[in-house]
Amino acid sequence: MARNDWINSYLEAILDVGQGIDNAKSSLLLRERGRFSPSRYFVEEVITGFDETDLHRSWVRAASTRSSQERNTRLENLCWRIWNIARKRKQLEEELAQRNGKRHLQCDKGLREATTDMSEDLSEGEKGDTVGDLSGHSDSTRGRMPQNSSVDMMENWASQFKEKKLYIVLISLHGLIRGENMELGRDSDTGGQVKYVVELARALGVMPGVYRVDLLTRQVSAPDVDWSYGQPTEMLNLKKTKDATHELGESSGAYIIRIPFGPKNQYVPKELLWPYIPEFVDGALGHILQMSKVLGEQIGGGQPVWPVAIHGHYSDAGDSAALLSGALNVPMIFTGHSLGRDKLEQLMKQGQLSREEINTTYKIMRRIEAEELCVDASEIIITSTRQEIMEQWSLYDGFDPVVERKLRARMRRGVSCHGRFMPGMVVIPPGMEFHHMVPNNGDMDAEAEGHEEKNATPDPPIWSKIMRFFTNRRKPMILAIARPDPKKNLTTLVKAFGESCPLRKLANLTLIMGNRDDIDEMPATNASMLISVLKLIDKYDLYGQVAYPKHHKQSDVPDIYRLSAKTKGVFINPAFMEPFGLTLIEAAAYGLPIVATKNGGPVEIIKTLDNGLLIDPNDQQSIADALLKLVADKQLWAKCRQHGLKNIHLFSWTEHCKTYLSRITSCKPRQPKWQRSDVGLEQSNPDSPGDSLRDTQDLSLNLKLSLDGEKSEGGSTLDDTLDSEENITDVKSREDTAVSKLSKYMEKANDDAFNLQFPTIRRKYIFVIAVDCDTVLGLLEIIKSIIRAARDLRTAGSIGFIMSTSLTMSEMNFLLKLGNLSATDIDAFICNSGSDIYYPSTSPEDNSAGSPFVQDSDYHLHIEYRWGGEGLRKTLVKWAARVNEKKGKDGGQIVCADESASTTHCYAFKVNDLSLVPPVKELQKLMRTHALRCHAIYCQNGTRLNVIPVLASRSQALRYLYVRWRTELSNFVVFVGEYGDTDYDGLLGGVHKTVILKGACSDARKLHVNRSYPLEHVMPFDSPNMVQAEGCTLADMKVTLGKLGILKG
Repeated sequence: MARNDWINSYLEAILDVGQGIDNAKSSLLLRERGRFSPSRYFVEEVITGFDETDLHRSWVRAASTRSSQERNTRLENLCWRIWNIARKRKQLEEELAQRNGKRHLQCDKGLREATTDMSEDLSEGEKGDTVGDLSGHSDSTRGRMPQNSSVDMMENWASQFKEKKLYIVLISLHGLIRGENMELGRDSDTGGQVKYVVELARALGVMPGVYRVDLLTRQVSAPDVDWSYGQPTEMLNLKKTKDATHELGESSGAYIIRIPFGPKNQYVPKELLWPYIPEFVDGALGHILQMSKVLGEQIGGGQPVWPVAIHGHYSDAGDSAALLSGALNVPMIFTGHSLGRDKLEQLMKQGQLSREEINTTYKIMRRIEAEELCVDASEIIITSTRQEIMEQWSLYDGFDPVVERKLRARMRRGVSCHGRFMPGMVVIPPGMEFHHMVPNNGDMDAEAEGHEEKNATPDPPIWSKIMRFFTNRRKPMILAIARPDPKKNLTTLVKAFGESCPLRKLANLTLIMGNRDDIDEMPATNASMLISVLKLIDKYDLYGQVAYPKHHKQSDVPDIYRLSAKTKGVFINPAFMEPFGLTLIEAAAYGLPIVATKNGGPVEIIKTLDNGLLIDPNDQQSIADALLKLVADKQLWAKCRQHGLKNIHLFSWTEHCKTYLSRITSCKPRQPKWQRSDVGLEQSNPDSPGDSLRDTQDLSLNLKLSLDGEKSEGGSTLDDTLDSEENITDVKSREDTAVSKLSKYMEKANDDAFNLQFPTIRRKYIFVIAVDCDTVLGLLEIIKSIIRAARDLRTAGSIGFIMSTSLTMSEMNFLLKLGNLSATDIDAFICNSGSDIYYPSTSPEDNSAGSPFVQDSDYHLHIEYRWGGEGLRKTLVKWAARVNEKKGKDGGQIVCADESASTTHCYAFKVNDLSLVPPVKELQKLMRTHALRCHAIYCQNGTRLNVIPVLASRSQALRYLYVRWRTELSNFVVFVGEYGDTDYDGLLGGVHKTVILKGACSDARKLHVNRSYPLEHVMPFDSPNMVQAEGCTLADMKVTLGKLGILKG
């Protein structure tokens, strides 16, 4: 580069001038500067900021070109390339800043409006709440944890819980999960979260009051993974301790339950699991139903024992937990581990990928939407630190710490929250297993000498693998354990060590950077960072002072900590940002003082343990000074070691589980809202083609006879006319009569397959017609074609039918009459986009009264969780008024409330021009910023908007019927069009069979143009349960049913 000094000044001038260099005068200026180093710029800006490995290699090749003319030309081109990258980064940073500014304005507006709606009865204390007052907005274990462990305290706690027999379900989907010999670091999906959930399940399994813990994950039977990941069940070994006694039962303990879903014989990364989440939910639902029955026989006195909570870990499992929570009506808990919005911001700041490229690679918008749903549905969100709440969760539309505090204060005072809800944010640091950690309390040098004399046990093999790097093996060992990732900031650590002569004289440095065979085979990011570390070692001539072994086992990690402690070393985590820092707790448990970044969880860890120093990760002098201080000052080292060992129990799994159980048991208990008395069904043959379609005695509970259910205020219903005690008694009598007659019909089989006044005892298949047709006549033709195709099965009563639609029950009744179809031909009606379920009535009195349908009001008890009611309706009306005011022409209404189509759990709006109303994602965002939880759906080809409870949908209604009827979901056949309402994607996946009718509902494509994530990201294209019919004719139906094996011959 000596002959190419002009290149340095050339690049510097380009970067200084920016986009304005387009004349010869500027080019002349380029040759007048000589202070810029393109190599330094590349290393510090491009590699660390962009991971442009190919560009780096191109630069090296260009610089080594022999021909000076060719070398200058190539280097000049590369300079322009670097400048383009820098410009792109600046543009992306500006775009990100604009988006964040817009989002903050929207959130502030939502906060003001939400506060205004609640202002009429705010207390003085609530009015004074500000962001600065939020130090107590979340519950932290640190403030409540005792400073000393006490057997008496544990016994007192155990006595409160010993009478409970809790069933807890944990979910962690991605990665490879097993109880022993975990392959941590095998890939990006098998990391700290895997260890966390396994140890949590094992710890909960031995806690007093916990009978069973199920950790649900994916069953992986693939040639490139160990056979153990394909085992359906694995029991996590129970370890009895003095602090916890556990009354063992036949099914008690902690288990890993592996549910098969997704592509068979293939290990799938988490970004590609989204299309198969419904399949997991259906499989998990079946397991929980079976287990609740088994536990009911063992500890429930014959009544099902439902999970006290379903706990999702990471966004994919959180999405699953929300759906399971809605189907079973049990509380949901969520732990994010890492969050999509935070990752999106970090990737955007790097400038390497555009927003579209990030979404394509990481499916980031699907992940973010799942996390927003977790905020909507969770009773409690567990975090590791306050920083996670204030800096990460506050990025989400559905969470605002100010509103959360106000709502908690109002609930404590019994004041109305106007339909607004926020999840409880609880800080519970991850726990650790300490039973196998035995740090030596004696002098390390003396121990080493004694060990040499006695020679009781040989040194662990990993010690020799590390020590072979060092010239002086008796110096204290500074230890860092992190994968070679730019976020871990290992290069700054090596620079700090290399440039500090006193530190180099006093200590050695060990870098445990994962496992590798060949650097060229590593991912580009990791390889680039590892090469940078190796170059720095060479630059500072650190040979004999830095160890960087290629391989280590997970079981070697404790021995590595012991080696560092044996030499009176220090553990360091210099990451730019560390959400929690589990390695810091591990190091403290082995008696190591710690030095850690001041950004994130380490702040609270060091404050609690009082065993180390915080550093600025961008200041290498700060890193060197902190390390030197601990290595050189033996008294300070001993003091930090002592404090860490004394306080480490605060991060034990026992402490974690005590707080965890206290929190989940404080949630309002929820479970399926009917009592089953189906003794006869329990005695049925499990191998039969299908169970009873409807439990007749279930229907006798909380059923209302009406056409469209209860209306919102101002609407009229059949129930409104029943004011007298006489009328109320009459309704009850009619219900009892209907159920009595239904029971009689259920006792005998019907010889005519289509004289279905009532469902027969057995159903081989259930056809779900969920086609969102553009026209009434088109829907009628499809319904008739499906029913005619079903006749060819010939078996009496072998086919049941469910209508799943956005129509109201009145509109559905009109449709049936228009097509000369009997209501009793259909076994159930899922109406109003899944907010209502009806059954055909069997009572002549009901038909004469003009109300031939029975409404399942138990379903409303399932879906009313966090339903905003009147507060939500008022906000929606205001939203509609704003849309009309802003975009309406000549006073015309673009969107207006549709009272005739609204019910108590569905607020309907007429949409006159879909192109002028905001997309669903914008409406959902608006409601979330107001702390209102709902599910907005554009339907009927964009002419209607239905807003229903957050956990209600047509797919969830099917799961509800599955839970209630106990039929097999694999016997459901769902018919859908090529497109449909905006809840269309929920109907596609799962264990049921799906028939896509080609050509049907193609106009509904426009409803999916402006989604928060592309429809393709959730379509299970390779699912064997999904087939496409070539058309909607009878012949097309028969061919398709033949492909599914339903029609023979």
